[in-house]
Amino acid sequence: MESRQTPSATPPPPLGAAGVATRVRRPGGLVGEIVSSLGERVQQGLLQVGDKLPSETEIMAQFEVSRTVVREALSRLQAAGVVETRHGIGTFVLPPRESANFSLGSVDLAMVSDVIALLELRISLETEAAGLAAQRRTDAQLALMQAALDEFQAALGQDNDAVPSDFAFHMEVARATHNRHFADLMGYLGTMVIPRARINTAQAAPEGRINYLQKVHGEHESILNAIRNLDPEAARAAMRTHLSNSRERLRKAQSNDSATPT
Repeated sequence: MESRQTPSATPPPPLGAAGVATRVRRPGGLVGEIVSSLGERVQQGLLQVGDKLPSETEIMAQFEVSRTVVREALSRLQAAGVVETRHGIGTFVLPPRESANFSLGSVDLAMVSDVIALLELRISLETEAAGLAAQRRTDAQLALMQAALDEFQAALGQDNDAVPSDFAFHMEVARATHNRHFADLMGYLGTMVIPRARINTAQAAPEGRINYLQKVHGEHESILNAIRNLDPEAARAAMRTHLSNSRERLRKAQSNDSATPT
């Protein structure tokens, strides 16, 4: 790849460099702050297609966060198709996805009403996906679903919102339909479809973060058990219940005015 010349005489300071303006905490928590900042750099052309992102250590220093937070932010950017990570090399900016017929670019996903609307889409999409997965899944796909739930459970003790493992479970269900369109659409939507990726529902829950995520985990297990038992109707019902519960939890948070990210 040819080296890119920055057109401006004075290039912007890199992450972690001295002289960077004092940052203001953004909505969405620490992970959301990093996602927004790096996403803006891509949109503004400060990071272009093929450019390598700063290292995890540099991002940790810039935002004063842990490695876990940085990795979760990069995972969200990767799931959204903004970057790709090449193991042992680094993380690089990808070309924009082509989406002539379907785009969420004009939707402010930080708004509760928009996240609820996405949940309504997911109810129709993933309820049927769960039923098909119960009929068509392989043992290998079952193992991948279980691995995602194991990662979700492990995340409960690591003080993070378990978004990557949550999304991974739903992606494996979509793949188990053996209908690529389910997986393609879920992959396009990315982790933005998980409410916790945009709104602080876990921290705002009256029962507390751990109990809230344990409820989510239990709902996931019900879906997996139905798929394991080759029971499509039970799988549809479990998925519908899970996503409907997510919608109702979000509506309650909205009505209590407690869904504002911190």
